[in-house]
Amino acid sequence: MTAAEKRDIFTFVKLASSGILGYTDRTLDESKLIFMDDIGTAAPDKRIPASGLSMQGIIEKISSCQNCRLCSSRTNSVPGEGVAHPVVLVVGEGPGEMEDKSGRPFVGPAGQLLDKMLAAINLSRTSNCYIANIVKCRPPKNRDPLPDESASCISYLEAQIHLLKPKIILAMGNIAAKKLLDTSNGISHLRGNFYDYKGIPLTATYHPSALLHNVDLKRPAWDDLKALRSWLEEHEPGYDEPFKGTQKQ
Repeated sequence: MTAAEKRDIFTFVKLASSGILGYTDRTLDESKLIFMDDIGTAAPDKRIPASGLSMQGIIEKISSCQNCRLCSSRTNSVPGEGVAHPVVLVVGEGPGEMEDKSGRPFVGPAGQLLDKMLAAINLSRTSNCYIANIVKCRPPKNRDPLPDESASCISYLEAQIHLLKPKIILAMGNIAAKKLLDTSNGISHLRGNFYDYKGIPLTATYHPSALLHNVDLKRPAWDDLKALRSWLEEHEPGYDEPFKGTQKQ
């Protein structure tokens, strides 16, 4: 929804209140509205601007966020990390125990496997990727984020995507793929295909933690990564040059 459309709605609500109540509700204050780009909509107090913020500004807002219950049990928020203009934005579901302690995404066993998966197709968080999550605080006992928690947090990721402008998004697992694609289909149905996320190509595969629990998923996950590599070679030739420069000789 554009700023102009939101102003039209605001004007309509004021006129409606005047017609119904017989006076204008002076608690309606246009200055309190947060006008954004066409990144999405939600309650104003649950969102941040889609533009006009630096990554540091987004990180600061995440660190002080109290939009949902997850803030009460976090040790650290986990905004994400990687390069400023990534070829690939990797999106998981949320921090685990080690991520909560360190404030960094994907640093536990699943994160170590993720780094190996990315390296297999010449990707790295230090050279050509950015890694983030749907929610920025750890759900208790590593449970799945609840729908209202994801809804309260998603604007941070949207703002990061707006700022990072990745060439393609890689969604890891059910939660990330379903939220970004706004679908009820599971990862087994979604994986291996290419979709459009607000003008950005998106593909999905199994979450690394699923591979640690079920080795049978490693083969299809590798097929998904090879498909991503083929897409990158076709659409972003030379995408792996920064990665090669960071490898040990």
